[in-house]
Amino acid sequence: MSTVHAPLPATEAESPSASVAGGRPTQGLSLVKARPWLLLAPGLIILAVLMLWPLVQVFLYSLQDYGLREINTGESNWIGLGNYVEALTDSALWTVVLPNTVGFAAVAVFVTVAVGTLVALLLARLGTLWRTVVSSCIMVAWAMPAVTGTYVWTFIFDADRGIFNTVLKDAGLMDQSVNWFTNQWSFYAIVLLNVVHHGFPFVAITVLAGLLGVSREMLEAAALDGANAWRRFWQIVFPTLRPVFSVVIILSTIWDFKVFAQVYLMPGGNGGNRSVLNLGVWSYVESFGQNRYGFGAALAVLLTIVLIGITIVYIRSLMKEDEL
Repeated sequence: MSTVHAPLPATEAESPSASVAGGRPTQGLSLVKARPWLLLAPGLIILAVLMLWPLVQVFLYSLQDYGLREINTGESNWIGLGNYVEALTDSALWTVVLPNTVGFAAVAVFVTVAVGTLVALLLARLGTLWRTVVSSCIMVAWAMPAVTGTYVWTFIFDADRGIFNTVLKDAGLMDQSVNWFTNQWSFYAIVLLNVVHHGFPFVAITVLAGLLGVSREMLEAAALDGANAWRRFWQIVFPTLRPVFSVVIILSTIWDFKVFAQVYLMPGGNGGNRSVLNLGVWSYVESFGQNRYGFGAALAVLLTIVLIGITIVYIRSLMKEDEL
């Protein structure tokens, strides 16, 4: 008596395991997973050539005592971590350069975000026509090159012909002109004005885009309940725009940490006044002013490490916002 086997169900006969055994679906799945990387490959190759390789070269230079002699002869003078040891043991790094870099970045980020937020709140209260006009005007400051803006502020505070000194003397507030670029605090106060003037439009336009999405019903309900503008901002607007503020704060921190032109082009900022050096300018002065390219490369690597750390924080904050 023969045994009759019932046919397998369609779902079982066509199960994924059976298909995988054939090999074709597995290859298709691998191709689907690899497709984004194939599309990104040209851009990644270009970035590797334009950015990754120069970074590798800078790091290799930082491990050498590299100067004019090495450039002429083409020889390598490897000293290992000697440049890093010299930089980290230099008292100027801890007493002048690092405080100028970190302290200025902290103050500049706070002032830039505060001014940009206030301007965004003003723009949100304007009508469509005036909002467009004012937004276009402030974007001129953002579009202005950093070099041009620096020369404008240098002219304003010039000791002989500057508008600032002229106004103070005409008002009887001082008898003779003052060179504001010789003092460390007044020097960085002028740099702060320059950086904030150049950076607040980005913050204002970005925050404005978020403000236009805040629920007006919630704000009106809070106003009817007696909440003033300060409480409405901190209890409704700020929590809603927390992702926007995290982005502008971290981006502003990255930009203000690597400020170069606004410091270097000011009188004394090119190394003539050692008390105003920051990490970026110090690296440039040591490399191209003292012809110590290895030591300057080491300083550039240290600055890059700091910026990479800030970038990691930026990316992690974006990932956390996406998970919420």
